[in-house]
Amino acid sequence: MRLQPLARRRLAGLGAAGEAWLAGLPALLDDLEQEWGVRVERRSLPGGSNGLVVPATTTDGRARVVKVAAPGVDLARQAEVLAAAAGRGHVRLHAHDPQRQALLLDGLGRSLAQTPLPVEDAVAALAATLVEAWAAPAPPLPSRVRDRAADLARGLDDLATRAEHDASPAVLDHARRCAARRSAAHDPSRSVVTHGDAHPANLLRAPGAPTGWLLVDAEGTVAERAYDVGVALRDLSSHLQDPATAAVRLRGWCAQAAATTGTDPGAVWDWAFLERVSTGLYVTSIGSRTVGRPMLTSAAAVLAGC
Repeated sequence: MRLQPLARRRLAGLGAAGEAWLAGLPALLDDLEQEWGVRVERRSLPGGSNGLVVPATTTDGRARVVKVAAPGVDLARQAEVLAAAAGRGHVRLHAHDPQRQALLLDGLGRSLAQTPLPVEDAVAALAATLVEAWAAPAPPLPSRVRDRAADLARGLDDLATRAEHDASPAVLDHARRCAARRSAAHDPSRSVVTHGDAHPANLLRAPGAPTGWLLVDAEGTVAERAYDVGVALRDLSSHLQDPATAAVRLRGWCAQAAATTGTDPGAVWDWAFLERVSTGLYVTSIGSRTVGRPMLTSAAAVLAGC
């Protein structure tokens, strides 16, 4: 079974535990086929950075997807969010095996990342589907709502010292300022259960859905809604490499997405920049500099135009 590159790097970092999990995959998939009454194809789908994602088919021919988490990854929160949403804005969950850390999901179409669209149309699809997802039932909020920006700022400082990366001191300082503004504005009463990772590769075609798209890989992060919108704009880095236009383009997308979602464009900007830097550092730290570099160089290009 050939895994996606980020999943392979994650397993390599686990040493013997990762090797044992990989060796046990064929038997695990055999068990899930019996448990859920599906036929699982032995080929991985795009995505799956935290484990394995494979297509499957029910006995009556309906498309499904089986997702199995790598060691150390818990799918309980994702299952909780998907079960509550019941297919609104999110992929529909059919089964959850907590012992094997596996989910059975509806099969969907190609992702937004695989679909050639003008960037503004992609932003529109992400924003509209986020609105739909927020309107779905969600798990209750925890008794104590964490400050997401403060958590990201701490992680950013840790990652910046642990790995060789392409983030300049100026980019790191601006990311810290963005985090400080969002932390100062933190209000638990305005927090909701967000998707938490609504980037273009996690938005898949679903012709029957109100927006024509559904979100997968929900993290269920508790934060203000603008956080979700900022994350959605994080991975459009290939369009933000020219310092002469990057800041103007990003501000335009922030304004567009904020208007659709009813969020503050300044807050969306802060989250989009902070997430671009923190995620770029994170994926670099796990050995995928080719994924992290465009995020960090786009942050530099955006900053140059501010």
